[in-house]
Amino acid sequence: MAGLIWGGALVSLVGLSGLFYCIFKVARAKRSAIDDEALKAVLQSIVPVNLGSLLLSVLGLILVVIGVFFG
Repeated sequence: MAGLIWGGALVSLVGLSGLFYCIFKVARAKRSAIDDEALKAVLQSIVPVNLGSLLLSVLGLILVVIGVFFG
């Protein structure tokens, strides 16, 4: 069960790093002097990455909880 816990923690950290990537990408786009359409395009392109990262984080945490529960 230790492998399940560590694997879940690794998956969760990958998802968390993706969320931080999204945060920095959006912050950089907002600081730059681009028009509204370009900002909207950047935000629309980052939404799938954000959702995928959130899914990985949640799945990793579920694996950790399952590993602790059965371990």
